[in-house]
This record gives sequence, C-alpha cells and structure tokens, in this order.
Amino acid sequence: MKHLFPLLFLLLYVGYTTAQERDLLKEYEEFRKQAQAEYADFRDKANAEYSEFMRKAWQWYQGEPPLPAPPLPDPPVPPVVLPEDERDKVPENKPIPYEDVIPAPVVIEQPEPVTPIPELPDAKGEWFTFTVFGTECKVRLSDDDRFTLQSCKEEAVADAWQTLSQSRYNNLIRECLELRTRLNLCDWAYLQLLQQLSSDFFGKNANEATLLTAFLYSQSGYKIRLARSNANRLYLLIASRHTIYKMAYYLIANEKFYPLNCNETGLYIYDRAFHNEQSLSLVIGKEQHFAMNAGAERTLTAQGYSKPTVTIASNMNLIDFFNTYPQSHINNDATTVWTFYANTPLSQPVKDVLYPVLSSAIQGKSEQDAANIIINFVQTAFEYGYDDEIWGGERPFFADETIHYPFSDCEDRVILFTNLIRDLMGLKVVLLYYPNHLATAVQFNENIPGDYLVVNGVRYLVCDPTYIWADIGMTMPNKDNKSAKVVFLE
Repeated sequence: MKHLFPLLFLLLYVGYTTAQERDLLKEYEEFRKQAQAEYADFRDKANAEYSEFMRKAWQWYQGEPPLPAPPLPDPPVPPVVLPEDERDKVPENKPIPYEDVIPAPVVIEQPEPVTPIPELPDAKGEWFTFTVFGTECKVRLSDDDRFTLQSCKEEAVADAWQTLSQSRYNNLIRECLELRTRLNLCDWAYLQLLQQLSSDFFGKNANEATLLTAFLYSQSGYKIRLARSNANRLYLLIASRHTIYKMAYYLIANEKFYPLNCNETGLYIYDRAFHNEQSLSLVIGKEQHFAMNAGAERTLTAQGYSKPTVTIASNMNLIDFFNTYPQSHINNDATTVWTFYANTPLSQPVKDVLYPVLSSAIQGKSEQDAANIIINFVQTAFEYGYDDEIWGGERPFFADETIHYPFSDCEDRVILFTNLIRDLMGLKVVLLYYPNHLATAVQFNENIPGDYLVVNGVRYLVCDPTYIWADIGMTMPNKDNKSAKVVFLE
C-alpha cells in the first residue's frame, strides 16, 4: 500500500502539469493570434494611408547630374619592380608618418518589414519560377495576381497599390525575404532579385513591373519613392546610405534618391515616406550564394619562393552580379570606396581551390616568411593593367574579379591581399592610401623589421602588393607618407 501513494501523487502531478501546459499553450496561441491581428491592422492602415496620400498631385522635381567617379591618376602610376641586387636586403626598422585615419564603416542590419508578415494558407499552391544571376528562384504567384495599370496618373497608381496591399500578396513578400536570407543577398542584390522577378512576371520595362518592385522593396523595409514622366512611364527611385557615382539623382528633403533605368531630366515624384523605411546599404560584406557557373579556367603561378601554382575557374554568375554594382563612397569621403571591395570575402568555390595551395605553401613558416609568400603570389602571379586602357575609367575589383580578369592594378591587388592575409593568417590589416596609390599595413604578432606606422597604439607593417619582389616592410619609392591615409576595414 505504501508504494501506491508516491505513484498516485506522480499521476496527479503529471495530470496537473499537462493541464497547466495546455492552458499556457492556449494563452500563447490566443496572444499570437491577437499580435498577428494587430500587426496586420497596423500594416493595413499604413498602406491605406500611404495609398490615400498617393492620390494627391505628385510634385515636380528637376534631376541632378551624376557625380563623376574619382579621377584616375594623371599620368597613371605604374608598378615598381625592386632591383634584383636589393632583394636580399633586410629592411630597416623605420616608423613612418601618416596624415589621417578613416574609421571602419558602421555595420548596419538589413531592413525588415514594418511589422512581421504572417504566412497565409494557400489553397492553389501555384508557384512562379524566375532566374536571377543564374540562380533559380520561385515564389507563390499566379496569373490571378496580375494587375493592370491603365496609366501612371495618381489615382491609377494608388488603386494598384491598394490591390498589392491585400493579404493575398503576403506570401510573396515573405518568400522574397526568405530568398534574401537563403541566398545571403546584400541590399543591392536583393533589389536586383525583385527587379528580375517583376520584369519576368509582367514583362521588361512594364509599368506594372516597376510598381511591383517598388511595393516589394518598400514592404521589405527599404526607402523608395515613385515617380512618373510626361510620357506615361513609371519609375522607381531608391535612397542609398552611400553616395553613388555616375548615377543621376533627385534631391528630396535633402536626401539623394537614385532613379532606376531612367534617362529623364525631370519627374513628378510621390515624395511621402513610408513607416520605418531604411535606405539601402551598398556594403556587401558577405558572400552572395548564387548558383555555380564555372567560367574558363585560369592558371596562376607565383614567380618567387615556393612558386605556388593554382588552376581556378570563377563563378560567372557572381562576376555578372559584380558588373551591376555601382561605385560609391561613405560619408562623402572618396577614400572609403575601397572598403566596399576589401570587406567583401572571396567566394567559397575560389577558396576551396586557392586556399589549400597557399596554406600548404605557408605551413610551418614564420609569420614573416608566410606573409612574404602570400604577398609575392599577389605581386607576381597577376599581370598589371591600367583601368583607363582596359575599362575606360576607374574600375575597382572585388577579390573574385581579380582572380577572374587577366589584368589588375594596385587597388585590385590590395583588395585580394587583404582577403588572403586575413583568411589564411588571421591577421588584421588596414589600407594605406597615398595620393594615386593604394597599399596595406598589417598587424603582425612578430616584431618584423621594416617600415611601420603606429595607429591607436598598434604597430602595422607596410605591405605593398604592387611593389614587385619587395618583401613585407618595404614602402614603394617616392611615396609621400605625410599625406597617406589609414583606412580601417573592420
């Protein structure tokens, strides 16, 4: 009998706990439904208010001319080759001055919808498939979801915005955002995805495609403006945290908005803000996960040390994306243009082929020897080329582009070197910008002799991937260190 009491107590306790858990789950489910209803109500009101103001007359704005890209050096600065009889000399331990320090860019989280968007039951289960940069994507979208813009006048656009604001498009917004996460897309790549989706669904250059892109980008949390021309064309204007070169813009409330696919010099613009909108960032900072499309193989061989050799093929889908990327800078400082490129990592397919070769070459070496092997690879495995001769103007490369294209210049080599030295050796690196030239400086753990600078109490050794055959610690001749700027990457 005495054994029955503990068992009875346990059964009663379990029953009580289960009942209590059921009550808690019920309360949570009721709370969740209420929260979703409140979210939906707030978003509905926001869109209703937005479309209602859209019916009022849009304001005429005159466009501003595009800002030119930073000028190329005149004359172009050629690479310098260290004379053969000086290659065995040990550099002197010499501090060098610098003019200014440019801090690392602030990391900004990507925008999110004004409220969470719940998934809705989908009885049809119809999917629309499209391809962006060689990567197949699909979203729940059917022919029933098409709409027609009779004109680009205020009333017609507002009516279409109200149509898009219906809950039937919730799953579409959710799936676009899920694609942004799954493909690891930066703000610019996400915009390209929405444009591709919209143009495939409605047809290229269709006003409906422009409005769908604008709606999806706005509902994803981005700052946009709609505009129309006198020729019944609808345009999307985007706000950017970073000044964009070679792109005309409209100044609205002292903020630059850049029209996409537009050659008009003036537009009627709906200039009202949406709730909690956020300007896009042109920082990439992460690998874009586009499907692999291997290009032609390229063999890279260093001329010094262990002469590491690698045969590699780039992902052409990624190269195509980089070709769409606009040049820009942060806080009106043109020297920061390089941070966008240097802070974007090499793609994993390139790493999978290149890194084992270089890791094997530096294995067991001191920091000094390992860094010399890496910098010599960048100095001698690539052919130098001038941007004006090849591209007709300034054209910085992401590290993957330096691997892909047959020619590269000083900033391209620096961007690649910063990736290699951080990934393979785990060292911190800054950019060293001279007038008309770009180099780097690396924070080593060893006290390696050579030209160095001290920034915030930290010693950085000069490393120049364009000073051919020069070891780490050697500054290219005739560089004015007093006017050099230190540009932080992280």
